[in-house]
Amino acid sequence: MAVKALNFKMEEEEILQMKEVASVFNMTLTDAYREAAREYVEKMKKDPFYRLTANVQTASPEETAEILEAIDSMTDDDLSIAHIRKKKR
Repeated sequence: MAVKALNFKMEEEEILQMKEVASVFNMTLTDAYREAAREYVEKMKKDPFYRLTANVQTASPEETAEILEAIDSMTDDDLSIAHIRKKKR
């Protein structure tokens, strides 16, 4: 697997907090960010929206039927927007 460098900006306070955490766990700052990114990706892949949209091409017929059955059994209230997730900049 290829390794690539990333460049991004963060608030100074967030960086200081990450440095503190990395220090306590005897990790490099880079390793702490890598671990945080892995955990974030793992968490987001469990999100229902991701699961319903990202892998549509690979859903089995049984999974598709299960999803459609669950959607068909929902009421209008179930399908209303509860909250909108805004992207962080």
